[in-house]
Amino acid sequence: MLERRFQSRLIRKIKEELPGCVVLKTDACYLQGFPDLLILHGEKWAALEVKQSRKAKHQPNQDYYVAKLGKMSYANFVYPENEREIMNDIRQALGAGRPTRIPESKQ
Repeated sequence: MLERRFQSRLIRKIKEELPGCVVLKTDACYLQGFPDLLILHGEKWAALEVKQSRKAKHQPNQDYYVAKLGKMSYANFVYPENEREIMNDIRQALGAGRPTRIPESKQ
């Protein structure tokens, strides 16, 4: 899957799972290596560097910024292979746990 296609799908999924959040795409030309996406939710935020796959090459400064931002809030690399895990991490970091599901037998 192309990175841009994965990123578009990921943005839609984030907006679905974190209602009311704002997802910003950053400008790679402004600050080299800064993560691709900034997610704002209430008073909290997260940053994601989107990769086409687990094996995709990291550009200069990407590891630095992901580590630095990870100490401030939440930041990580996301690719199709770890998307589910990262989405769970983001929900926890931003305090946006999933609503409790009531089994059909109890409704």
